[in-house]
Amino acid sequence: MAEQSLPPPVMWAQRSSVIFLTINLEDVKDPEIKFEKDSIYFKGTGGVENKTYEVTIPLYKEIDSEKSKSFPRGRCIEILLAKANTEEPYWPSLTKDKKKYHWLKCDFNKWNDEDESGDEGLGGMGGGGDFEEMMKQMGGLGGAGKEKPSFEDIELDGDEADSDDEPIPDLE
Repeated sequence: MAEQSLPPPVMWAQRSSVIFLTINLEDVKDPEIKFEKDSIYFKGTGGVENKTYEVTIPLYKEIDSEKSKSFPRGRCIEILLAKANTEEPYWPSLTKDKKKYHWLKCDFNKWNDEDESGDEGLGGMGGGGDFEEMMKQMGGLGGAGKEKPSFEDIELDGDEADSDDEPIPDLE
């Protein structure tokens, strides 16, 4: 009996020149990812139940399949699709058919509205910038050199004791 493959959970966001896709599937062994000018294909086995997942996403507009890249992360696969025409307005949807898919959701953590000027900080991705550098800036390439901020070194104004600093009374 042939096993029915399922579409994996996918999240997407965009900037003026790129589309971010995240395939939320853990421990995918040897994922097969194909970039076509008007679609992306994914097939892989993974997740908690080690099932086979497969999907072809018909894209709203053309991408530059040569510049598009994928980054397996263990807990997910991050994909960067380079838009073929960066002069066009934002895509109103990821897919050409504009259907609602239960497995496709917006990634609001990476989303920028068209009128927000957030592209400057991404290495000016206009005409073929360095995708690895962009992924580092987006927090995608394991920022091992980044230190987490510590609240220990914040000085309070004045020397007043904070009521939260008092010891907690014992329970009776």
